[in-house]
Amino acid sequence: MVITTEYVDIPAGGAPMRMFVAAPKTPGKYPGIVCYSDIFQLSGPMLRSVSRLAGYGFVAVAPEIYHRLEPAGAAIPFDDAGRTRGQEDAGKTPVAHFDEDRRAALDYLTQHPGVAPGQLGAMGFCIGGHLAFRAALEPAVRATVCFYGTGIHDGKLGQDRDAGSLARAGEIRGKLLMAWGSADPHVPEAGRAEIDRKLRDARVDYSSQLYPAEHAFMRDEGPRYDPEATDRAFASMIEVFRTVFSPRYT
Repeated sequence: MVITTEYVDIPAGGAPMRMFVAAPKTPGKYPGIVCYSDIFQLSGPMLRSVSRLAGYGFVAVAPEIYHRLEPAGAAIPFDDAGRTRGQEDAGKTPVAHFDEDRRAALDYLTQHPGVAPGQLGAMGFCIGGHLAFRAALEPAVRATVCFYGTGIHDGKLGQDRDAGSLARAGEIRGKLLMAWGSADPHVPEAGRAEIDRKLRDARVDYSSQLYPAEHAFMRDEGPRYDPEATDRAFASMIEVFRTVFSPRYT
């Protein structure tokens, strides 16, 4: 599908939150997906991923996760200084702020004229994978995809040492897909096993996929990018969303 893109600023936590919005150009009603970035915010790779998702028939919105700390439009560079900056921004952000911003983004989608009623989902990368996991706790979110979500297994998210996300897995009512890289030092095998155990015990409708890849293998800049694993993981996401949100709204 051909798409349109724009930036919008919405109120969230007393401060404007900028979001990148990509949607099919053809008028209609489509599922709405909140898309969460890694610590670098709305970088080129993130914008391309969101635009690609919209082209499959979704209204995709990506909020700036550090809008309380960074100026609007700030994309953090992929270098050592940028990595430190992104990690420090995360460490200054309490989970309560992330949760407040999530509700604002979901409210925006609910009111969007191009989003079909009751058709909400979430996806995210790295810290955004954890934020997407928390979005899955919302009763209105029917499908969620988490790409190498950090901190889910040990609870670490932003300023909070233990956000308690995994302990709340029983609240997830929608379908969940977890995608990992086997060579990811941030989520080791023991961590993945712990997540699987908790999700099974909570009887969550989920699946887990493991790719022979490193952390951030879907970020199409830098030495860790794996095009084949990216295409396979992206296709799995589309399959989940289309299965849950079928029939497609046009």
